[in-house]
Amino acid sequence: MTIDHNGFIAVIGLAGRFPGAADPAAFWVRQAVPGPRGYQPVDSAGSFDAAFFGYSPREALMLDPQHRVFLECAWEALEDAGYDPARYPGTVGVYGGSGDTGHQAALSAARDRFPGVSEWQLRLAGGADFLTSRVAYKLGLTGPALTVQTACSTSLVAVHLAAQALLAGECDLALAGGVTVRVPAPQAGYGDDGVLAADGRCRAFDAAATGTVGGDGAGIVLLKHLPEALEDGDHVYAVIRGTAVTNDGSGKMGFTAPSVAGQAAAAAAALLVAGVDPATVDYVEAHGTGTPVGDPIEVRALTRAYGQSGRIMLGSVKPSVGHTDAAAGVIGLIRAVLALHREEIPGTVHFRTPNPELGLAASPFEVSASPRPWPRSRRPRRAGVNALGIGGTNAHAVLEEAPVREISASGRGVQVLPISARTPEALHHLASSLASSLASSLASSLASSLASSLPSSLGSSLPSSPGSSPDSAPGERPGGAAALADVAWTLQTGRAEFAHRAFVVAGDAAQAVHGMRDLTPARAEADGRVAFLFPGQGGQHVGMGRELYDGEPAFRAELGLIAELARPELGIDLHDVLYPATQPERAAEALATMRVGQPALFAVECALAALWRARGVVPDVVLGHSLGAYAAATVAGVLTRADALGLVLERGRLLGALPEGAMLAVPLGEERVRDLAGSLSIAAVNGPEQCVVAGPAEDVARLRERLAADGIDGRILRISAAAHSTLVDPHLAGFERRVATMAMAPPGITWISDATGRPVTTCDAAYWAAHLRGTVRFSDALDTLLATHDGPLVELGPGRTLTTLARRHPACAPGRVSVASLPHPADPVSSAHTMAQATGRLWQYGVAIGWPALHEGERRLRTPLPTYPFERRPFHLTGSSSSGSGSSGSDSSGPDSSGPGSSGPGSSGFGSHESRAPRARRTGRRGPGAVEKAVAEAFGKVLGLGPDELSEQDDFFDLGGDSLVAAQVVAQLKAVVGVELSPRALFQAPTVRRLARLIESGEGAAA
Repeated sequence: MTIDHNGFIAVIGLAGRFPGAADPAAFWVRQAVPGPRGYQPVDSAGSFDAAFFGYSPREALMLDPQHRVFLECAWEALEDAGYDPARYPGTVGVYGGSGDTGHQAALSAARDRFPGVSEWQLRLAGGADFLTSRVAYKLGLTGPALTVQTACSTSLVAVHLAAQALLAGECDLALAGGVTVRVPAPQAGYGDDGVLAADGRCRAFDAAATGTVGGDGAGIVLLKHLPEALEDGDHVYAVIRGTAVTNDGSGKMGFTAPSVAGQAAAAAAALLVAGVDPATVDYVEAHGTGTPVGDPIEVRALTRAYGQSGRIMLGSVKPSVGHTDAAAGVIGLIRAVLALHREEIPGTVHFRTPNPELGLAASPFEVSASPRPWPRSRRPRRAGVNALGIGGTNAHAVLEEAPVREISASGRGVQVLPISARTPEALHHLASSLASSLASSLASSLASSLASSLPSSLGSSLPSSPGSSPDSAPGERPGGAAALADVAWTLQTGRAEFAHRAFVVAGDAAQAVHGMRDLTPARAEADGRVAFLFPGQGGQHVGMGRELYDGEPAFRAELGLIAELARPELGIDLHDVLYPATQPERAAEALATMRVGQPALFAVECALAALWRARGVVPDVVLGHSLGAYAAATVAGVLTRADALGLVLERGRLLGALPEGAMLAVPLGEERVRDLAGSLSIAAVNGPEQCVVAGPAEDVARLRERLAADGIDGRILRISAAAHSTLVDPHLAGFERRVATMAMAPPGITWISDATGRPVTTCDAAYWAAHLRGTVRFSDALDTLLATHDGPLVELGPGRTLTTLARRHPACAPGRVSVASLPHPADPVSSAHTMAQATGRLWQYGVAIGWPALHEGERRLRTPLPTYPFERRPFHLTGSSSSGSGSSGSDSSGPDSSGPGSSGPGSSGFGSHESRAPRARRTGRRGPGAVEKAVAEAFGKVLGLGPDELSEQDDFFDLGGDSLVAAQVVAQLKAVVGVELSPRALFQAPTVRRLARLIESGEGAAA
């Protein structure tokens, strides 16, 4: 039966900071136990990874801690859902609100700590109006950014507005939530005009309730129209079927008094929008503040909306985490979402005896202190969420369990798992978190498999895996090949890409865990250009690229097309010699011949080029060796595929018809080999001390014997004809005539000739005839390539012959990146593994990869994974943790121990540079001159950096500066060095050293 999901909203991402819990998974555990007495603070709420978001320490210190936490949670929710806003093609909106915590007043009281900062800058740093706009700016979100303020119902109203925006088409994804964070946290106190609990305990619905308990918290959900979420393979935690917002109006005792009618109207309207019978709702997460007046009114209002039918569990999270003000609604929503996801109705802690004023006996509601199982059944499980705001704004939402998730289709046998971070330390922390998560999933999968293989009486007694992921709902076992492919998909397409990178190639979760614990990180380079190197004959073998042919449509299609073109002239199907179903020995014999081996190798090389192109890797330069030049010319656009194949077939026929010849690799320089070769031809000069001679087999054998007598090890190549030798001369004219019938275009990309060592500008029949006979000057070609191109070298053929020659070349810089597309016949790894390794290495270097191509023909699903570990530092306006003029204290040694944060910004809001954390003291620096010192002091003063946290090469804008504070630098330098700079000077010379030189030269003075 087809279910109409139109009009429903999927919750696809969760994030939050809660008292005693750094994320929703920890919150689910935390909400089941009582909190300590009194105010419930959020751990490390005053800490922030300023450099991660492009803030200077001075800016971070001014920024309202609520904005900092909300910014973290916004990215974390996106990452939890598997979306990188920089690469998401749709629009993302953000809706939220914050509490009134007095930060603006504290900022004004600390005014003397921010010399040169205007009142407008202070207003920007703490104004509630800018909460959502700041998220949109920093994360590069282009949908609506609405700040909501309705007191305690703020965040659930934000969810309502976000859902409406999605249904109206105003955005494609929507972040919604709220935050209340006080730094420093209020001291514990009990009792306040009957609102706060006298004993510091919130006892919602209990006869002993005397009031609520304050708390800090933040929560954000990422929402999407359900049909689109299902189509896109999103992980859906729960479904929002309907929401409604009302106000009490004037029909109540006073402005702050609650109203039964207004609350009931909101719940009834939400149920009507959801289109559900109230009797089908199993659980309501109430506002439940524990106040003597509020709880009874809320229960009466809910009873009026839900009627008398059915039994509905009623609960409240506030006894566990306190009343979190603007964040309360969304935190209740997250609890209800997790209850559906985890298949358990949570209990209400501190509940013992029902408050008789609630009238529970005459209502459909029941309260329990203990959690209850809530398994799926034939009827969808549903929940309500209630939020009330002082002043009378009421919000209600009706949730439903997520549709049963489709079974993930099987994936390729080898997966590339890329991870990146802004710093090496964060990269290792992230890898460790991923390893733990994968290990937990693997253990859970093994336990499940074991239980299912045992008799039910034994299987039911097995303990659950202690490492099972808290984010995994019952029935989700991410341990198999399909699940690993989903993990890869999520990491590849749903995470921001930072400079510090590592990757793992794995065929199963166990390999992935091992790889994550044994990484080789590297920093991506800015230039992602690549060079393709196409080898000549010699490494071809039966089965080369077999796994790619079986699993990669782009490879298979290109090879199949060339095989079909070759069949009429060749008389055989290349498939039968490359991937024979039977008689592999006969296929190997055929491949060893020039007539068959050459077109077979050409087909594989072109298929590899097509596969790389499908993955988004397009070369800016190509170089072929002998036969490989034909594939290079094809990729460069000089020859069409069909014409190049025709020449290869003709070349193979001619060389196959030559008298018996041989080729000998000689580890000597060209001049020495020329003296020894006699009548033999120098077929190739592959390096300063690496040549190949060719000619009649007997003459080559005699040369080898002479070399051996002198202690020189000559090696006979696995090539059955003496190409590039005098034996070719009788056939040159005929070959040139064949070439002359073909049209050739100028190279579309740089093509370096292996015949001349220089880039080819024009090409004709004479060129190809000379190429067939002349010496392959590959060493000269490498001279040109390595002098003009510093990107990775990619070999497109079996083995690493050409990249090895390149690495040995004197012009090759140490550490030059080179990768092989196929393994050598003797390598114990598959072609799929080699290609995956090469893909990961290119990405690690900085080459953009079209990741969807790695899953072509598959439907992949996003899956929740550990998020980016923030490297937080304390930023407190008051207290001993702050020192100096705007300094925020010492650097932390690693990510904040309170838990993972969110993935880094790869979005447009962060600019083209990478934000950097202030450095530890450097040693061995050159002492700055007077002007340079003045510039460094000006930078430090406006950015909040000490003198030991700056170097002469630090970029003002990389450190978090912007045009607004640049004016302060200009003003300060005018006062110190007596030079009035042009406003453009800092953009022209953004580092300490460059700006000092500009001042000294006088070129930066204002006109």
